[in-house]
Amino acid sequence: MASLDANFYQGWHNRRFTINQLEDSATHGSPPERLLQQIWQHQRILRERLQTADGRKLKILHPGFWNHEAGPDFKSAIIQLDDAPPSEGDIEIDISPQFWRGHGHQANPAYERVILHVLWEPGAARGENLPTLFLKEFLDAPFGELTQWLAGESATDSTTVPGVCSAPLSALEPDTFRDLLNQAALVRMKRKAHLFEVRARHRGWEQSLWEGLFSGLGYKKNVWPMKRLAEMTPEVMRGIGSALQVQARLLGLGGFLPAEARKTARAVDPYVRNLWELWWRDVSQFDGQVFPNSVWKLSNMRPANNPARRLALAAHWLQSGNLVEKLTEWLHSFVPDVRLVDSLTSVLQAEDPFWGGRWTFRGAMLKQPQPLLGAQRVTDLAVNVVLPWFWSRASAGKNSALLAEIERRYFAWPAAEDNAVLRLARQRLLQGRHSKLFRHAFAQQGLIQIVRDFCDHSNALCEHCRFPELVSAVKQQLLAT
Repeated sequence: MASLDANFYQGWHNRRFTINQLEDSATHGSPPERLLQQIWQHQRILRERLQTADGRKLKILHPGFWNHEAGPDFKSAIIQLDDAPPSEGDIEIDISPQFWRGHGHQANPAYERVILHVLWEPGAARGENLPTLFLKEFLDAPFGELTQWLAGESATDSTTVPGVCSAPLSALEPDTFRDLLNQAALVRMKRKAHLFEVRARHRGWEQSLWEGLFSGLGYKKNVWPMKRLAEMTPEVMRGIGSALQVQARLLGLGGFLPAEARKTARAVDPYVRNLWELWWRDVSQFDGQVFPNSVWKLSNMRPANNPARRLALAAHWLQSGNLVEKLTEWLHSFVPDVRLVDSLTSVLQAEDPFWGGRWTFRGAMLKQPQPLLGAQRVTDLAVNVVLPWFWSRASAGKNSALLAEIERRYFAWPAAEDNAVLRLARQRLLQGRHSKLFRHAFAQQGLIQIVRDFCDHSNALCEHCRFPELVSAVKQQLLAT
């Protein structure tokens, strides 16, 4: 049977980005506002170097939630200026300073909670009494490189109506569709690897890994505060002696040790009392940096995903001082496919007498101890963090043998937890076909990449979507061979 050219999907991916960039440069003297919104959503900026236009140091504790309705572009963001207490409010993003008054924001009550005005670059008309950030000065990569990465990172709503590509996809042989998913999955891993390479340019390889691991522990709702804590790890680890002290600093900075709990700590557990003694010894050196409670999203969350429990695990990783070495040893050791999840779990797992028996500080003791890290979270960390990070390093070192081993593990990894994006895509694109493929994580990753590259740039009617054209090109190439 004829096989798909190895770079078929990558070629389509690249051509599509090139077309988008040419269209943007031809029609805009500066980047389109939606691109600036994407930069902000994904925080593709040098977060540790941010300064407002008037010279104040800016920290982004949470970038906010992208608002697709009328009003400011991002809602419920949390920022900190210099050493002032963190502020919660909205973010407005404009190409030019003139747009604030030109769009009537100054007289619109919907914009009363705006705490930061984000612009591309300085302009002639300013004068609004708002902290202002110029994005162009703080991009984490060259603009062309950034545009290419962001071209596959948008979001739109859809429906359960079958997509236009459903019919042509049904005509593909299962092996051909598997090849297509395989290539799309590799594109997705390279995109994640690119982010690690970018962060490593500015913060070093090990720090880029910590930021990825902490973000992964934040799951969907708490990625940004976890990432911010990861950015602070060099300061957190200064003068550290024990895992308990690391826990005290992480939990204290995260705001999980509120003042009123100190009075009752003795009645709760010796562990909590010891945390307080350590935190109050260190708190002065972190003055003004404690996160407000509002930065964390705790509603409708599985108990195992409680960020305090995740931070307790991360503290064990940090204090051990050898997690990178253990992960490297894991990668260079022979691991059969059936042992992939268990082998990585043994590296990442940690024993904790308090958190192994509780979900929260005040929660009752569990009837049975629960691991700090389950198989599904290990899988998420593997396909989204550990393997892309190693791939980025191996690629930078031109180590083809190691790249091959990383890809072998990536394509053999069992499926991650199902989610709404995957369920909708399987229904719209596949109508229940090829279900056996999705027993592996690569198939899930490949399908998500197709959604990001095509579905997210169309609408529920699939208008102007080029994916059916790609599927037709697949058939033509196979016929030609």
